[in-house]
Amino acid sequence: MKILVAKTAGFCMGVRRAVEMALDLPNKHKGPIFTFGPLIHNPQVLDLLNEKGISIINDIPENGFGTVLIRAHGVPPGTKKSLKDSGFKVIDATCPRVIKVQTIIGKHAKDGYTSIIIGDKNHPEVIGLLGYARGKGCAVGSIEELEALPEFEKAIVVAQTTQNIVFYEKVKQLVASKYPHFMLYDTICNSTSMRQAEVKELAELVDAIVVVGGHNSGNTQRLAEAAIQAGKPAYQIETESELDLNILSSAHNIGITAGASTPNWLIKRVYRSLEDLSYNNARGWRKHIYTLQYSLLMANIFVSIGAGCLCYANIKLLGATNYFPYVVMSMLYVFSMHIINNLTGMNADYYNDPDRASFYNKYKILLAILAISAGGAGILTAYSIGLAPFIVLSSISLMGLSYNFRITPGKITKGKYRSIRDIPGSKTALISAAWGVVTSLLPALSLKISPGIIIVFTWSVCMAFVRTSFFDILDMQGDRIVGRETIPIIIGEERTVRLLKAILISMAAILLVSSSFNIISKLGFVLFICPLSLFFLLLRHEQGYMHSGTKFEFLVESHIIMTGIIAMFWPGA
Repeated sequence: MKILVAKTAGFCMGVRRAVEMALDLPNKHKGPIFTFGPLIHNPQVLDLLNEKGISIINDIPENGFGTVLIRAHGVPPGTKKSLKDSGFKVIDATCPRVIKVQTIIGKHAKDGYTSIIIGDKNHPEVIGLLGYARGKGCAVGSIEELEALPEFEKAIVVAQTTQNIVFYEKVKQLVASKYPHFMLYDTICNSTSMRQAEVKELAELVDAIVVVGGHNSGNTQRLAEAAIQAGKPAYQIETESELDLNILSSAHNIGITAGASTPNWLIKRVYRSLEDLSYNNARGWRKHIYTLQYSLLMANIFVSIGAGCLCYANIKLLGATNYFPYVVMSMLYVFSMHIINNLTGMNADYYNDPDRASFYNKYKILLAILAISAGGAGILTAYSIGLAPFIVLSSISLMGLSYNFRITPGKITKGKYRSIRDIPGSKTALISAAWGVVTSLLPALSLKISPGIIIVFTWSVCMAFVRTSFFDILDMQGDRIVGRETIPIIIGEERTVRLLKAILISMAAILLVSSSFNIISKLGFVLFICPLSLFFLLLRHEQGYMHSGTKFEFLVESHIIMTGIIAMFWPGA
């Protein structure tokens, strides 16, 4: 079974903006926080906001108190004014694309135009738009309703931003022929247009399409309609629990798309469920390989092997020969620390990787014992090498263990930055630095200080930084929900991707130049393939051709392991 995910699936710009504004409110405003009506049409997101203490109000009280967030669909201007007059602090999260339509209607309403809105009259966006028509607006949901309208002297025609494109094209044809004096505006959001067009393209490649989104979400329903119009069976679901695996098991190719209000974590859960189905139905070596990949990733064995491989490659780059204890030490440290990170990060994994969260919750005692044992064995290995490695590894291990602990009094920090984890970007920075220390600096302690050590340390830190930041990009929504400020959340996804690309290209160039001037061994002439290959993988993901899943994560981690394999077979090392 092949699984294809639509490039535009998930939060649109307006929904992402509204959800992020809502999640930021508890940190910026005191007192009760509300949204006027459901913020978006997704029950899972609404449940999440409720857990964060953000409630929904549907009526305006006489005396309001606290902060109210205007939903992404917008509200009539009179409603916004009434909320302010009631005493609420009002923050507007209306989608900018909806605001554009509101502006068009409001401008023409001043000049006496009637506003004809093609959409569902009961939809909150349409209700909000009608509020800008100054009493001269009407909502039209079918061709019959449009034909039944009186011949207004002056009228404009706009569409609900999530309207079906095919339907609106029919409306435009009818208006052009029957009401040529009406002014037509193309107000369907380009995100909606792209999603519906993409569904048609997807339908040509798959046997069935799964549409993920709220059952009361208009744009999600229209995606399902677009799939059916393209001649393919469509299954609209809210969560992976609604998947009919018996029906889908017979499909050779399955497409996944999602409404504009569907969070990434739900799409990932659906993808993983279908991925599991695909390999559970498979026979022979394909099923065994997938099971092995899944197990190695879940238990952090694969990432620890990667640390050992990177350490081995670094020792070869430095021209050293005593590699075995350092490789073992780096593997044990990374294995221990990553298990601890997963045990303390289960809240985020609930959204980012529910399978991992379930696994770690089920076996947390056993995994904690394994982490402590591996960490202790790593420190003993360091002690057997010498006092300096023992002190360094013990120090960074203590720092890793204290990551979640409060280390500064609240009176000094005023409730902020009371632990290392509270420092924005600390997770990625510390993981990268720790990888650099155990895979390059510790093996270099027995060598004479040289520029080569600096190059190799920088290369190790950068490879770990790119790997960690790459996964942080995939986990942005879950991390934001639990308040984890990773690099992508701080500077944004696009800037992070540009930064990672620049790092990878720079590392490839530095390896080549350093080898050319004999600063490091000639192995650098071949190792430059690893950052270059990771660059193209990042590019493919950015273009929407790869989706997060077991195979994808295995592929990312494999680039670290590739360094050790190349070092092992490189005769000039």
